[in-house]
Amino acid sequence: MEVAAGAMSPLLRKLGDLLVDEYNLENRVKKGIKSLETELTFMHSALRKVGEVPPDQLDEQVCLWAGKVRELSYEIEDAVDAFIVRVDEEGCHRAGPNNTKNRVKKFLKRATNLLRKGKDLHQISSAIDEAQDLAKQLAELRQRYGLQMHGTNGVATIDPRLTAMYKDVTELVGIAHSCDKMIEMLTDGDKGPDKRLKVVSIVGFGGLGKTTLAKAVYDRIKVQFNCAAFVSVSRNPDVKKVFKDMINELDKVQFSHIHSTTMDEKQLIDKLREFLKDKRYLIVIDDIWDDKAWKFIKCVFSENNRGCRLITTTRIVSVAEACRSSTDDIVYRMDPLSDDDSRRLFHRRIFPDGKICPNELAQISIDILKKCGGVPLAIITVASLLVVNQQIKPRDQWYVLLNSIGRGLTGGACVEDMQRILSFSYYDLPSHLKTCLLYLSLFPEDYVVGRDRLIWRWIAEGFVQTGNNKTSLYELGESYFNELINRGMIQPVDIDIEGRAKSCRVHDMVLDLICSLSSKDNFLTILDGIEQNKPNSQSKIRRLSIQNVMVEPTTSWLDTRSMEQVRSVTLFSSAIYQMPSLSCFQVLRVLDLEYCNLRDSVHKINMRCVVNLLHLRYLGLRSTYVGELPTKIGNLRFLQTLDLVETGVKELMPGIVQLQNLMCLHFDKYTKLPPGMGNLTSLEELSELHVDRYSSGIVKELGHLTELRVLRINFEESDESLDKAFVEALGNLHKLQSLHIDGNDGCVDLLRECWAPQQLRRLVVLNGKENRFLTLPAWINPSSLPLLSYLNIYLDQVQAKDVQIIAMLPCLRFLLLAAWRRIEDPAAECFAFTADAFPCVRECIFFNFITAPSLPRGAMPMVQLVQFCFRACDITCANLDLGMCHLASLEQVRVDLWCKKASTKEVKEAEGVLRYAVGEHPCRPRLYIRRR
Repeated sequence: MEVAAGAMSPLLRKLGDLLVDEYNLENRVKKGIKSLETELTFMHSALRKVGEVPPDQLDEQVCLWAGKVRELSYEIEDAVDAFIVRVDEEGCHRAGPNNTKNRVKKFLKRATNLLRKGKDLHQISSAIDEAQDLAKQLAELRQRYGLQMHGTNGVATIDPRLTAMYKDVTELVGIAHSCDKMIEMLTDGDKGPDKRLKVVSIVGFGGLGKTTLAKAVYDRIKVQFNCAAFVSVSRNPDVKKVFKDMINELDKVQFSHIHSTTMDEKQLIDKLREFLKDKRYLIVIDDIWDDKAWKFIKCVFSENNRGCRLITTTRIVSVAEACRSSTDDIVYRMDPLSDDDSRRLFHRRIFPDGKICPNELAQISIDILKKCGGVPLAIITVASLLVVNQQIKPRDQWYVLLNSIGRGLTGGACVEDMQRILSFSYYDLPSHLKTCLLYLSLFPEDYVVGRDRLIWRWIAEGFVQTGNNKTSLYELGESYFNELINRGMIQPVDIDIEGRAKSCRVHDMVLDLICSLSSKDNFLTILDGIEQNKPNSQSKIRRLSIQNVMVEPTTSWLDTRSMEQVRSVTLFSSAIYQMPSLSCFQVLRVLDLEYCNLRDSVHKINMRCVVNLLHLRYLGLRSTYVGELPTKIGNLRFLQTLDLVETGVKELMPGIVQLQNLMCLHFDKYTKLPPGMGNLTSLEELSELHVDRYSSGIVKELGHLTELRVLRINFEESDESLDKAFVEALGNLHKLQSLHIDGNDGCVDLLRECWAPQQLRRLVVLNGKENRFLTLPAWINPSSLPLLSYLNIYLDQVQAKDVQIIAMLPCLRFLLLAAWRRIEDPAAECFAFTADAFPCVRECIFFNFITAPSLPRGAMPMVQLVQFCFRACDITCANLDLGMCHLASLEQVRVDLWCKKASTKEVKEAEGVLRYAVGEHPCRPRLYIRRR
């Protein structure tokens, strides 16, 4: 259902855009579009409600209706886009020489465009009638089925998580250590004077066994308390029922009739608070889905200083954090099972009575378990598919199962239970996030998807929309990305020092779910050589993912299909020769050929045809080595993202400056740019801009790109006028968040006084010949840079006051501070800090300093890596105090050991002293010594 709602969201915005005056529509047409917009808005509202209910709980008529709405939305959007293209195309041809030949050409072109516009408007008019018919169908369905549109279809389903509450202890595998650890957390401090309420929140991916762990802990320690209760909240909680369940479990005798009472929430809270006020209790609140429910539930628990304990479980990190009421409360992130525990659980399910796995199944078992990712639910489910009537399936069937995991696993009630458990997380997602998650099904299993690549594609597809001018589409898309991680639906990969995941992957079991959902709703078509993934021959292809080299029947099937309605194509390198001709696409919005080597495939993929893809929003050519862009690239007037990194494109065509919707432009370091880049006023990301003595015009035009958030610039050579032009341009870039300057010393010093980048989060000034600030810029201070998290700069000479100012930057996570001229007198290099210095720093590198800074207790509480310099001749004491013993998070120490004026013996002794000093640190950090 969500696919239909997702298809309609961008359409509603475009219909609104059509009503603006620039399109000069007749009043009759405007009235029709307004009518269509109204009808579709009501449909969209209904679809969003329907989308909250699993399809198996909806009447089939409702599902069919939603499918019709989805297809209608696609068709209308295509017609609207075609109309806008005609209008834009007509406007572009009004300019130019006014000779007779050109006047004839213009007349013919305009006549053709008018005919096409008329055809497109006719399609919109027909869509209005169809939408009204569908609206009547919806009204009839409401009347016929009533609340069944928003609820169950009459088939009662049992929550499959219920069985986790009643697992026999002999069935549990791999939770003993977690159980012991949690009990230690809960009982810590029981014998001390502090008896405050403590909360431990278990958070983890669906199917990891959070409920099982909480119940195991609960059963082991509940005898230590006066009373105990285990209650579930679930997705759409009835808070009164939760309170009644809780009070009934606390005392089944006294409150045996509580469920038949008519008490409201306030009365139940008062009753619970009164009962609990003088008791030591243990309560488990299982399966919390949002902090709103928790805000109600926590009202029950007042502080009675009796050592009470709460355990909560949730799939959502932010909810687990919300359950904390003090710094003593703990968020316990549940990890997947280890390889050994996964194997034990798997074998126990397949080989009864302790039988050993046969050698011929050993490797295939390992391969299957790798796909299960340590998730107990997945392991149990897959194991159940390998046994029929207590007989183990033959080896070839194991390989069939292995190849199906991650692409629509099928078979039996166990698989249905697993998907139902995972689907709880899916149906709890907001409407826009469901569509964004389904989109990830176009990538192969275990594929690592870059964050930026994914977000810009979401934008191109119309999944990210905002009416708030203060938030860019990219920033809104990044919040979607982070929320999917927060909810455990995607797994973060390569988390940077600023805490942002650069990439993500989808767990195979989630991939199974979203592939199944997207296939049912014809959201996308996957071609990977597997027969089960080939879509129905009657359905239209909307999004195409070509993943593997395919056998001949599949190839023939692809060649016979119409590509006119395809909106996005993603081609993976192993299937490069299966790419259809670009000329067959009519409404393509996304073309992603990343990592496909086109040097050997030019005969198959004719890039000259790309300029005819007038609807294109995203063109991803990274690592394709395509060599050059077509001359008429300016035809792609709706293009938003153009990625040309590692393409071998040495020069951008002049037409590039016509792409006024372009928001993201990446190219190789020495790519030449045409004049007029200042026309690209929608640009938010630009890298890597190369500047030489001939680039003064481009540098001046930077000042027109006022939407820039990310700028990476490389100076090969410069002069005073170019430096001033660059600094003046930067003064206009008030939205700049990331600035990377490589190779210029003149402009850097000019930046010392006259810039105030309030939004800056990342500043990197790489070391050129003399690429440094003479003194610390006045604008590098906590009030001017409240958001700065990454700082890499060189100063001519570092003063104590400079380091103390930097130490107070509130959000700084990474610091590389280098002194160009080293102070030879250690006494002059005395950097003393206050206890609140570097509150958020994770990595701190002091380069070319001769001594380590003095860090009092409380400074750098989160630091994981520190790097500094020592002179070998100054390390003479075996009891050297590095001043770091209180750094509780320290994992790594790097030392540049200056060996000048030191003998070989002194150097070796110094290294020994450093190893001893670091070895005494309670965290046992790793030590790396580099002689200099």
